[in-house]
Amino acid sequence: MNSSSTAVVTLDPAELARLIQAGEVWVVDVREPNEYLVERIPGALLFPLSSFDATALPKDNNRALVFHCAGGKRSMDAAQRHLACGVACATHLGGGIAAWKAAGLPVISAGEQVGSWSI
Repeated sequence: MNSSSTAVVTLDPAELARLIQAGEVWVVDVREPNEYLVERIPGALLFPLSSFDATALPKDNNRALVFHCAGGKRSMDAAQRHLACGVACATHLGGGIAAWKAAGLPVISAGEQVGSWSI
């Protein structure tokens, strides 16, 4: 992941998929809960932009945060807000989940069973 000081880095879907597989990032979905429920990137954490608080984001020195939304606008906004909190670099998925799906990468869709409960 290339970064420059106080800049937003834009990742393409293939690079984000590689970083997820390597366990190097947390994906932060900044869409609204109804959008997240319809479909989401597996493992993505939900932090809607409408109630976004960059100071409440998870902190992990071993993993970077990568913001994503539907098309890239809200995730860029979230990344810029994250920068304003003093981080040296913020990252987002260019083209959002639309680009992710266009690249043929997996999503969890409404109605899919993610896990099972047993009693």
